[in-house]
Amino acid sequence: MTGDYEVYVLLTDTGTLFSRTIRFFTKDALNHVSIAFDRELNDVYSFGRKNQSNPFFAGFVKEDLRGVLFQHTMCSLYKCTVSPAAYKDIRNRIKQMEQNSDLYKYNLLGMMCVAFKIQLERERAYFCSQFVASIFKENGVNIFDKPPLFVKPGDFQHTTKLELLYHGKLRTYMGIDKSLLKTAAESSFQTA
Repeated sequence: MTGDYEVYVLLTDTGTLFSRTIRFFTKDALNHVSIAFDRELNDVYSFGRKNQSNPFFAGFVKEDLRGVLFQHTMCSLYKCTVSPAAYKDIRNRIKQMEQNSDLYKYNLLGMMCVAFKIQLERERAYFCSQFVASIFKENGVNIFDKPPLFVKPGDFQHTTKLELLYHGKLRTYMGIDKSLLKTAAESSFQTA
């Protein structure tokens, strides 16, 4: 492999009761974070609901952004340019987690502790922002100067290591020409 590769970070707000509760503590408008490997958002991974109707049955998931849960979702899509070696390592780590997804749990207790500035890491347990920050850090891509456990969804919007590609409705993004991404991101913030 030669040249640099892109990994994508997707921030969303589904408007569910659980996401509104997270927003209450984080104060972030977009409060769910996923990692993706393509601009079309077919390969998207996070820690979240395994069943759309039950927020408490959660863990490592490959997300279906075309499903009902994301129907009215607002989002911001960022790209992170990484080395070929980092890209390969990140892909391999995600593949390993996907093959053993039943071993991973949602770190609800850890997320609650973060709200009170208590560091509680649990083996094979993550919440969404902790997961994405950990994946980058474990593979040599340092986006933050703090432990992944303390990374909130909004932190991804404020790092210089990511480049904004799009901000707006997810369904609109899924239907636009991907060559217009930079223009769409710039104009959405100029009119906001």
